[in-house]
Amino acid sequence: MATRFELVLDGEDEGRLRAVGELALETIAECERTISPFLSASLIARVNARAGKGWVEVDADTFTLLETAQAVRRESLGAFDVTVAPVMEALGFRERATADLAAARGAVGGDALLLDRERSAVRFAREDLSLDVGGVGKGHALELAREVLCEHGIERALLHGGTSTVVALGAPPAAEAWSVALGPEPDAPLAHLRDAALSVSASHGRTVPATDGTAGRGHIVDPHTGRPLAGGIAAAVIDTDARRADARSTALCLARLPFCDPDRAPLAWARAVRVGGVPRWERAATAERGPNRIEHRDPRHQHRAQTA
Repeated sequence: MATRFELVLDGEDEGRLRAVGELALETIAECERTISPFLSASLIARVNARAGKGWVEVDADTFTLLETAQAVRRESLGAFDVTVAPVMEALGFRERATADLAAARGAVGGDALLLDRERSAVRFAREDLSLDVGGVGKGHALELAREVLCEHGIERALLHGGTSTVVALGAPPAAEAWSVALGPEPDAPLAHLRDAALSVSASHGRTVPATDGTAGRGHIVDPHTGRPLAGGIAAAVIDTDARRADARSTALCLARLPFCDPDRAPLAWARAVRVGGVPRWERAATAERGPNRIEHRDPRHQHRAQTA
């Protein structure tokens, strides 16, 4: 993840809130140590090293992470795929770029990621498979932190990871929901959240220098082609689960998803294309009233928080 996490807890007992908040942040730190492919002792690193040879047992939380990733891969027809790790390495997101991007692209394939729920175990059908859960990791960490807050009776809180993934518990006093802007622009849409999660993905985020002297390569990669997404695309998703919101916002940058299953559809979503350096947000699927909606607004309006 390699990003900054922050939280705001609302309540009367400041000492208790501070203690619970620190526990939530430690949970996020432990999540980093579990799922980071950059740490040789992490669980994901162990899966990458051993799952091509046999089943590897994982904890229940990590299994839920991988199940969610696979569900979004299926619904997005492969636009989101955590087996994209070889391509990320070839592009230079693992210290230095490797030369053979075509071979790396051939190693991608979520169909070869096998999950056994009864055993809480993972196996690769091919030995060249490798996982990169960065596109769902922040959402996963925030879900684990939300569980800690709920277990300790926290009813009103706002948590974010890198300002791009947000979890809301309850709402501020005398407010219907937490309000978060989808960008720094004065007319950026507002996301209203109550007991829900928001994720915003954008192709202009983290980049690495291109080896051919052209503009840097963005971190959102199309698993079908192995190519980084061209600059100027952003997507926002509000969902009941931060993992799903995180993965779906990445997929929505790459494809206009139908979200046709009413039982699993997100609460709201929107997509933007930059024109002349300014994002133009489409009026997409969102509730007209109530919490958990995306509100397009006049640039004269003010906002409370910013993301993306």
